Amino acid sequence: MADGPNGEPCASPLDLFNSIAAQGELVRTLKAEKASKDEIDSAVKMLLSLKMSYKAAMGEDYKADCPPRNATPESNSGPDATEASEDFVDPWTVRTSSAKGIDYDKLIVQFGSSKIDKELINRIERATGQRPHRFLRRGIFFSHRDMNQVLDAYENKKPFYLYTGRGPSSEAMHVGHLIPFIFTKWLQDVFNVPLVVQMSDDEKYLWKDLSLDQAYSYTIENAKDIIACGFDINKTFIFSDLEYMGMSSGFYKNVVKIQKHVTFNQVKGIFGFTDSDCIGKISFPAIQAAPSFSNSFPQIFRDKTDIQCLIPCAIDQDPYFRMTRDVAPRIGYPKPALLHSTFFPALQGAQTKMSASDPNSSIFLTDTAKQIKTKVNKHAFSGGRDTVEEHRQFGGNCDVDVSFMYLTFFLEDDDRLEQIRKDYSSGAMLTGELKKALIDVLQPLIAEHQARRKEVTDEMVKEFMTPRQLSFHFQ
Repeated sequence: MADGPNGEPCASPLDLFNSIAAQGELVRTLKAEKASKDEIDSAVKMLLSLKMSYKAAMGEDYKADCPPRNATPESNSGPDATEASEDFVDPWTVRTSSAKGIDYDKLIVQFGSSKIDKELINRIERATGQRPHRFLRRGIFFSHRDMNQVLDAYENKKPFYLYTGRGPSSEAMHVGHLIPFIFTKWLQDVFNVPLVVQMSDDEKYLWKDLSLDQAYSYTIENAKDIIACGFDINKTFIFSDLEYMGMSSGFYKNVVKIQKHVTFNQVKGIFGFTDSDCIGKISFPAIQAAPSFSNSFPQIFRDKTDIQCLIPCAIDQDPYFRMTRDVAPRIGYPKPALLHSTFFPALQGAQTKMSASDPNSSIFLTDTAKQIKTKVNKHAFSGGRDTVEEHRQFGGNCDVDVSFMYLTFFLEDDDRLEQIRKDYSSGAMLTGELKKALIDVLQPLIAEHQARRKEVTDEMVKEFMTPRQLSFHFQ
């Protein structure tokens, strides 16, 4: 095990790697703030010392986009190396060893879904008469199941509906939580279809240290943020599992049908449940599956069982719907179609999903303009070089730079985004300038969301969450 710069043993090569990244950020910040020469020299000296320690531990130079896979250079060629480099994704855990994030092409093969290719995007454009959303143009929604079937139905004037959801684990949502709702809002507008939004407060009660009242109160607060995305009240039903399941026999009947057709062995295999998990967890997947079937909402679809469902969601939710699609034909229902999104990276880098419990891992919808600026400047992982001279010479790495990643989600202008990519990659644009570009996009976006949320009254929430007929006519 390598010694740190002060003679203390570092915990692991990964700790060293993270220390170098943090120290590099510090050097850039000190230079940007025109700190004293002594202070900058001291920070650079520490950075070089950390890099030497890393090389001694790993047998190779530090590279910003290549986190260490194993503790010793010898082990990199062993069987564990393959294991360590494998991405792991389920509804609760997202893990990758790459600073670029998950390898989504591999994930498509692993999950058995289909890539959203140019041909499908063109077909969506033809069907809707609208320019494809930037999430489609930029591969943020990248994978699907049966989207062509949905378009076949739509082109033949047959109806479908949208279903997405939110697990309300905290009062404040972060910008990553907005991704499925921004896209779902666009789908609702261009296809002119109804939407059901499941608030899985029962799930959060089962998995987290929350009371039922807390979980339900988070549902109400999160519903305000969802409504602030601009959904049409005449086409949208938001429901709390804790509330709706007790008042809808159609919904509960479908839950029971699904439960009857999935064995304990199957859910253990799909979700990794163990014998010590409470029975509530084991039965929950049926509750997330039930909104995929139209007669779970008799007030909207009456007794119709054949209306196709389209689910936009992050790909970590796919295991629930693989199970649902397996069960659907056995209980006489159509399989739901899916559109999968990539993960929104934490400020610290693309290796993990963000955590609502770590305020510095993301930009929250409650953050002030000053907090947004501070978080981006202080915590957003940079693909820049350690010195301005190196950066001007070699350019930055957009593949690992979190500020650039965030701009791909939120900057609408494709030409401006491409110009930023070129300038940063060539070294013409510095890290501080890239971060400023992101701050200039995020500050108004969050401020506008906060203004819309202030307009959402308790009465509006109640109306969105009341089971009722939506303004749609189906054949």
